[in-house]
Amino acid sequence: MGAAASGLAMPSIVQAIGRPRVVVIGGGTGGATAARHIAQDADGAIDVTLIEPKTHYTTCFFSNFYLGGLRSFDSLTFDYATLAQSHGISMIHDFAVEVDRDNRTVRVAQGGLIAYDRLVVSPGIDFDYLSTPGYTAKDMDIAPSAWHGGEQTHALKAKLDAIEDGQQILIVPPTNPYRCPPGPYERVSMMAHLLKQKGHKNTHIIILDPKPKFSKQGLFQAGWEQYYPGMIEWLGPDIHGGISNIDASAGLVETDFDDFSGHLLNIIPAQKAGKIAELAGLTNESGFCEIDPSSMRSKADNNIYVIGDSCIAGDMPKSGYAANSQAKVCATNVRADLLGTDRLPAKFRNTCWSLIAPNDGVKVGADYQSVDGRIERTSSFISQNDETADVRKATFDESTNWYAEVTQDMFG
Repeated sequence: MGAAASGLAMPSIVQAIGRPRVVVIGGGTGGATAARHIAQDADGAIDVTLIEPKTHYTTCFFSNFYLGGLRSFDSLTFDYATLAQSHGISMIHDFAVEVDRDNRTVRVAQGGLIAYDRLVVSPGIDFDYLSTPGYTAKDMDIAPSAWHGGEQTHALKAKLDAIEDGQQILIVPPTNPYRCPPGPYERVSMMAHLLKQKGHKNTHIIILDPKPKFSKQGLFQAGWEQYYPGMIEWLGPDIHGGISNIDASAGLVETDFDDFSGHLLNIIPAQKAGKIAELAGLTNESGFCEIDPSSMRSKADNNIYVIGDSCIAGDMPKSGYAANSQAKVCATNVRADLLGTDRLPAKFRNTCWSLIAPNDGVKVGADYQSVDGRIERTSSFISQNDETADVRKATFDESTNWYAEVTQDMFG
């Protein structure tokens, strides 16, 4: 296990002796939180291995602040050293490529097998390119989605910084369900803020949305009118009639209404569970994974849990807050499986904050419980259009405090 933790060549089988074994696939919000809470609360009684190909994790949430010039890239990036050293978690920086559910092993790309008694699957999202006709994975360099934190975020920022006054930006958000429902519209706000700060008077941002409505729509559109009048135009499917083709190299999006050209295209395809979830046979026809809402246990396999963006979580949106909340429910039940500890009623919470302009933050969120076989909303809240500047500033401060807390919870 020491060789795996240090990134050296692994033996063909990695297996702990005498302790139950938990393997976690994916070191994002869900996976890192689950690994930490399982290891920490088991106090050494469970052997925990985390499989994550990246040595450094860049959060997708709050990446719009970087695009808007309000946060550095480094402030979004974390390593796994404290998580591994403080909690005795073995890190394997490699891709999980196969799950043998009969023999309870995970194969990684370098060829090693890691045995498990319980497996936590939290691989985030993959893209469904059928939703973006003409646009494929090869076009990501030309028209980056930046819906994974890291290199794509850098690429989109570089293209945004190169925009000259009078040039046009086209954004195609994804269809539901997708990671961070308000995210594309906060991104538009931060792009507009950056361009306004640079003195742009004639740059236009057009949103060609496949959805007839979007999260916090009234709040965003009121904010755009207040801060960026004339810069942002949202077109729903009742106006553009549907996207028929995307030619990324030509900077062209064709719709039934008209053809739109842009110097920067931000194309965000529809989404599905991370590839390993599909390879493991955990997804259904929706492309996501069904779970028992009282525990986050996979409905396909009692020895596997699925958390975060890859799971079907009823009324809960796909967000970093949601993944963190689900991870803690999962961790409690994994420990109960392996150590006989108490199972607690599953309770979840989510908040999605968005920044419209500096110090003008809005939020939406809810509490959730497992009810009649699904996760259901039990209460909810949303910012109002008539809030004072002080309230909006407090909401922004709340979001930055949460970011500090959740990344501490993930990485220690």
